[in-house]
Amino acid sequence: MSSVFQVQEWITSHSERTELALDRLLDSAQMTPHRLHEAMRYAAQGGGKRIRPLLVYAAGQLGNFSEADKTASLDAAAVAIECIHAYSLVHDDLPCMDDDDLRRGRPTVHKAFDEATALLVGDALQTRAFEILVNASCDAHVRLKMITLLAAASGSRGMAGGQAIDLESVGKKLDLPGLKQMHAMKTGALLSCAVGLGGIAAQLNLAQMACLDSYSKSLGLAFQIVDDVLDATTDSQTLGKTAGKDAVANKPTYVTLMGLDYAQQQAKELQEEAIASLDSFGASSAQALKDLALLVVNRGK
Repeated sequence: MSSVFQVQEWITSHSERTELALDRLLDSAQMTPHRLHEAMRYAAQGGGKRIRPLLVYAAGQLGNFSEADKTASLDAAAVAIECIHAYSLVHDDLPCMDDDDLRRGRPTVHKAFDEATALLVGDALQTRAFEILVNASCDAHVRLKMITLLAAASGSRGMAGGQAIDLESVGKKLDLPGLKQMHAMKTGALLSCAVGLGGIAAQLNLAQMACLDSYSKSLGLAFQIVDDVLDATTDSQTLGKTAGKDAVANKPTYVTLMGLDYAQQQAKELQEEAIASLDSFGASSAQALKDLALLVVNRGK
């Protein structure tokens, strides 16, 4: 999978797999309440890089279990974490949070529908994520481990907690450890969870899961640093969301705290650390995870 053609082929096929799984596992817009289900699909199926589902599938390729044995758990995990991610974006865009009108190159949910519907969309996508995992056609022990991991990554000690720190930090000057903690929770927790879900589906041992944890922690921080860089250097059309909002809102970022050159160098070093964490898996089996680390850091280039 080392050539560009093969990498893109893998990404394309697994992105399509994600879209098909989302379409299958989300409730139809023809089901009551129609408007809510339509808005949920608008939020979850509205494009995006699908990095988290791709990480689920990439980690799921490790281990000795056949793809057929892992299909149900991987599809469920990929859709579940994308539902959590979509819900977080819907709520993040609300006027009471980041107040944004643009997401993935089109109107945010509260603009395309209304604020009350957007609030309910987030609520419903979150609960749907866990319903999908509960009903996954795989071993009950695997289901329980996935549910536990996703719950921890989504809550006050993970993504939601990171969002809270982010809101509390507007106009304040965080030091570097504080900024790292915020990013590890706000962005890194779900990225780490995606990798962990794939590892659980592949039934990896503790040592292998520890390697994945090191990979995902480096990757998660690199991802957010690149987001900070892109927010400061890229236009809204390219980003698919409003650019420059961090500076306008006076939010602490790697760029504002340490400068653009430092941020870019730090992202590169974290990328290298993430890839090195996978050495024990061999050159070929973890290639998808390595390529995704390259993709994350090279976004916008």
